[in-house]
Amino acid sequence: MMSLLSDTAYLRLFGFLKIPLLWFIKPEVITLSEEECIIKIPFVRKNKNHLGSIYFGVMCAAADAAGGFLAMKLIDQSGKKVALSFKDFNAKFLRRAHGDCYFKNTDGLKVKELVQKAIETGERVEMPVHVVATVPSESEEPVAEFVLTLSLKDKTKRD
Repeated sequence: MMSLLSDTAYLRLFGFLKIPLLWFIKPEVITLSEEECIIKIPFVRKNKNHLGSIYFGVMCAAADAAGGFLAMKLIDQSGKKVALSFKDFNAKFLRRAHGDCYFKNTDGLKVKELVQKAIETGERVEMPVHVVATVPSESEEPVAEFVLTLSLKDKTKRD
């Protein structure tokens, strides 16, 4: 439990310092393991749109967090300077989210391999990361699906 609290604090501090929108939407790390990362976004007024559902921009920011947080942690643990970015972003919004929304990335093992490959080769490496958003209080059916192309490059090795 303490680890998830510190992971949430780490993610929010990163947001506060580097990407203020992440801090503002108050993501919570629900699960962080070698296999998956689950981020929860609260269903509160500041995260809603004019229709009373979670705003699509908030959902995109949460998908970004779920797609990249495990890689961030692995890079931090390696002690290397690896640049992390997303090359592209595809979203499919299936229905409105009217409750706390959970963003699940189950590509953890592939992300771990990609981080290792970036460090070992020094080359830019990329892979698609899949994130599925659900509102468990309503249904287990997805409210949105995202595919983000994770791009990594060891900054200590020059071209």
